[in-house]
Amino acid sequence: MDAASPEPSLYTVKAVFILDNDGNRLLSKYYDPELYPSIKEQRNFESNIFNKTHKADNEIAFLEGLTIVYKSSIDLFFYVAGSAQENELMLMSVLSCLFDSLTHILRKNVERKCLLENMEGAFLVVDEIIDGGVILESDHQQVLQKVNYRLLSEPAFGFVLFDYITGNLEGQADKTQQL
Repeated sequence: MDAASPEPSLYTVKAVFILDNDGNRLLSKYYDPELYPSIKEQRNFESNIFNKTHKADNEIAFLEGLTIVYKSSIDLFFYVAGSAQENELMLMSVLSCLFDSLTHILRKNVERKCLLENMEGAFLVVDEIIDGGVILESDHQQVLQKVNYRLLSEPAFGFVLFDYITGNLEGQADKTQQL
């Protein structure tokens, strides 16, 4: 191995955060205490990232020696940060898992209001995907199973009636299998 290249590490993720469309923090977890030790430094970093990415049409950014993958939905911005040497595909798998898990928990209403109403579920999802910077899971179905959320656990009556009328009984079959 080349002396200049860093040793591989399980500590892949440096930070995960979700910002609203004004750049305000809704959820954040930093896994490297030396990276941004104070809340002020974390917020400055988040502000810099938001300013660089909120109008961009990319999925990846490099800032302050970090590789950041991101995604937006309605009025939310999802970010996963790793070291500059980190594999973007690994970070993107974490981001996709986070986004897909939250999409199910929020019943496809991936927006600020719904996220704030389900913040405990969002933190559970993050904790199931990443622990101390180590990626534990990248399959959203496994994450949902672990946090014990099921999309059809409390279906709205209108959706059940619509499924019945249209003959879509898949959701009902899934529900009976869960019982």
